[in-house]
Amino acid sequence: MSDATTTDLYEVTMALSYLRENMTGPATFSLFVRDVPADRGFLVAAGLESALEYLSGFRVDPEDVDAFASALHRPARALEPLHGLRFTGDVRAVPEGRIVLPGEPLLEVTASLPQAQLVETYVLNQLSHQTAIASKAARCVLAAAGHPVVDFSLRRTHGPQAGFQAARLSAMTGFAGTSNVAAATAEGIPAVGTMAHSFVAAFPTEEEAFRAFARSHPGPVTLLVDTYDTEAGIHIAARVLRALDRGPGSAVRLDSGDLGALAVRARSILDGAGLPDVEIVASGGLDEYAVDELVRSGAPIDIYAVGTRMGVSSDAPYLDSAYKMVEYDGRPVMKLSSAKVTAPGQKQVFRRPGYADVIGLADEQPPEDGRPLLETMMQSGTRTGKRPTLGECRERFTADLAALPPAARRIRAPVAPRATTSPRLSALADRVRRRIEEETRAMAARPRSSYRTASGSQRSVPT
Repeated sequence: MSDATTTDLYEVTMALSYLRENMTGPATFSLFVRDVPADRGFLVAAGLESALEYLSGFRVDPEDVDAFASALHRPARALEPLHGLRFTGDVRAVPEGRIVLPGEPLLEVTASLPQAQLVETYVLNQLSHQTAIASKAARCVLAAAGHPVVDFSLRRTHGPQAGFQAARLSAMTGFAGTSNVAAATAEGIPAVGTMAHSFVAAFPTEEEAFRAFARSHPGPVTLLVDTYDTEAGIHIAARVLRALDRGPGSAVRLDSGDLGALAVRARSILDGAGLPDVEIVASGGLDEYAVDELVRSGAPIDIYAVGTRMGVSSDAPYLDSAYKMVEYDGRPVMKLSSAKVTAPGQKQVFRRPGYADVIGLADEQPPEDGRPLLETMMQSGTRTGKRPTLGECRERFTADLAALPPAARRIRAPVAPRATTSPRLSALADRVRRRIEEETRAMAARPRSSYRTASGSQRSVPT
């Protein structure tokens, strides 16, 4: 069974209906985030590479048809029109690492309607989750104000895949390393790690634990000093590091308590022991808010290890994202539901200085001071270029972050820039709205004894 079954059931029922009604014309769906969560000034586009990989291999096999049939309690032959369905469409998207604003399309899919519909769930899942995590990680980097930040999130992310993604995305947004060995190996991220409290507790004394750890690991080591009494642990660590001449590059790690006060005390003890090069690592429930407070307080912390709260984006674990049809068979369409109105037509985002972005139609010429953000990523189901390296995504993010207005970069009470709509897009939206409203009024006012289906056949309806 392939990933085709990783979908919501209604995607299957709609795709089957489209096929039976011969509605296989080209449809464009736009994926966007309606608004940023509270205390967010920007979003970091992410998840595209996972989505492209999925689309490249998308195919409905006989086993998938059997699974769909079982879920619907119908014979497999009833779902036979889905067999062999592949993704042969086009994708235009914002590259990973690019900073985006609310309302801006992150991705647009144009494909035969059944194809574009059936891939919705997976694509929306990947871009929504990964954009949320990347945006949280970026704020942790901002809060650290130049101090290295490392990823400790794997043990509490929502599954191993999510942990891998958190490691990759945090590295893309500026983290210096990860404890996740699989991600470090696959993505070329520096692997980092120390020891757990269980290691210290397994030995009769802290000093024996520290010496044993150092014997097994030549070179710089990081010693966890808060298993029992933190200040005593710092003194013991200093004694061991001096005796073994492991000062430069080594560190002590604080994982609980008043990290700011403990860091001040640790720095004093280490300096007094002649170990000014031994660094202080802080961990334990950190996120951008806690890191920001520690940095602003002047705490002498050299490295911040951020885990759970980044890996699950604890204060904003989801995005108000949507994947909406904006055009079918050359006809622009839009949704008029209260508070969820969408804009019709294939679109482009033009980035202007100061993030004065403009959302326009895909065939518009960019403003003189603007550049298009959405790029063609797939044509006819095939990728148009090589997968970017993690380093390239990181460079893109770094450049975008540097240009972001200061108010959007704030950790507390940030202000997100807002994109405007081009005159052409606004005019199209007005025309489509009027057309829909006129058709709706006409249908409501005129009972009919029959109506035509999309395939042209007539069906009787009660009057």
